[in-house]
Amino acid sequence: MLWELLIGIVVLWISILSCALHKIEEGHVGVYYRGGALLKTVSQPGYHLLIPMLTQVKSVQVTLQTDEATNVPCGTSGGVLIYFDRIEVVNILSQESVYAIVKNYTVDYDRPPDLQQSSSREVYIDLFDTIDEEIKKALQQDLTQMAPGLFVQAVRVTKPKIPEEIRLNYEQMEAEKTKLLVAIQNQKVVEKLAETERKKAVIEAEKSAQVAIIHQKQMISEKETQKLLNQLEAESHLESEKAKSDAKFYEMQRKAEANKLLLTPEFLELERIRSISENSKIYFGEKLPQTFILPQGNTEK
Repeated sequence: MLWELLIGIVVLWISILSCALHKIEEGHVGVYYRGGALLKTVSQPGYHLLIPMLTQVKSVQVTLQTDEATNVPCGTSGGVLIYFDRIEVVNILSQESVYAIVKNYTVDYDRPPDLQQSSSREVYIDLFDTIDEEIKKALQQDLTQMAPGLFVQAVRVTKPKIPEEIRLNYEQMEAEKTKLLVAIQNQKVVEKLAETERKKAVIEAEKSAQVAIIHQKQMISEKETQKLLNQLEAESHLESEKAKSDAKFYEMQRKAEANKLLLTPEFLELERIRSISENSKIYFGEKLPQTFILPQGNTEK
C-alpha cells in the first residue's frame, strides 16, 4: 500500500512538473496570464517553469515576420470601393514593447483583421506605383501613435480589383498620360535639337569671328611690317643720298680748294693767252675776208 502511495505521489509530481515546464523557441519571448490577467513577466528563449492550471504562457515572435491580409477593401477619394487581393506586411516587434503591445492588443495583435483595419486608406488609382510606400507610411504613423515598438519594414501590394467602368476610365487616362508624356518628350527633343543648332550656330559664328580677327590682325601686322620696311628703305635711301651729296659736296669743296690754289694771276694770264690763241685766226695777205662766221651761232657779219 505504501509503495503504491509513493508511486502515485511520484507520478503526480512528474505530471505537475511536466505541466509546469515549458519551452520558448529562439526568436520568441513568453508572456504569462494568471487568472486571465497579463503578468509583467516576459521570459526569454529556453526552458521555464510556471504554476500549472493557474498560469498560462503565450509565445510572441520578436523577429521579422510577414503578415498577410487578403481581399482588403480600400476607399478612393472619389468614393469608389476597390479590393486588394493580398497585402503583405513585413514587421518586427521590439522586445521592450512586448508587454505593452500584448496588453493593449493581445498576442493576436498582427492578425489579418487588425491589419485590414489599419491599412484602410484612401487610395488614388493613379498612385498605384507608390501605394506600397504610402501604406507603409500610413501604417507606421498609426503604429507610432497606437503601438509604439512595432515597426513596419516593408509592404507588398497586389494590383487592386476595381469596377470595370473605373478600370476602362483608368486605362484611358493612362493612355492619355502616355500620349502627354510622349508629346512632352518630343517637345524636349525638339527643344534640345534647336538648342543644339543654336549652340552650333553660335560656335560657328564665334569661330568665324575669331578667324576674321586673326586675319585682321595678320593684315595689320603685314601692313605694319611693310610700313616698317618702307620706312627703313626710305631711311636707307635718304642716308645713301645724303652720303652721295656729302661726297659730291666734299668733291666740289676739294676742287674749289684746289682751284683756289691753282688759279694764280700768272696761271690765269696763261690761260687767257691760250684761249686767245685757240679761238683766234690770223689772216695774211693784201685782202681781208668780208665775212666771218662766229662759232657760237649762224649770224653773219
